[in-house]
Amino acid sequence: MLVKDVMQRNVVVAEENVKIKEAANIMGKYHIGSIVIMKKDKVVGILTERNILNAVAEGMDLALTEAKDIMTKKVITISPTDAIDDATKIMVDNKIKKLPVVDGEKLVGIITASDIAVIQPKLIENLARLLAVKIPMYKGG
Repeated sequence: MLVKDVMQRNVVVAEENVKIKEAANIMGKYHIGSIVIMKKDKVVGILTERNILNAVAEGMDLALTEAKDIMTKKVITISPTDAIDDATKIMVDNKIKKLPVVDGEKLVGIITASDIAVIQPKLIENLARLLAVKIPMYKGG
């Protein structure tokens, strides 16, 4: 099975100058944990719940701070023609749960650990390893 068979095609995106408060409202509205940040149709970052939590912990003003100030700039991506197993390996190796899907430089989707878990029960063991990294005492269940 390929990434294009599983990925979400409707990706919520924002420009790099979006204020964090607005981005958080968008994430809440769509019940998502990240927004892909774009600049002139190119992926330049990903803004995650963790980025926002860190900004709150540092006392940043979320109404004034922009995504480009706190987003993850080193975005790991995957091709739509890559295998699901490759996506899982990338997620586990990099301790991430979301992968923007790009065809060349064009954003065409996003795939998450949850997407994979739903369609590939055999990969749950690998995803459990990812969770075990995030939750030190977690052994699976």
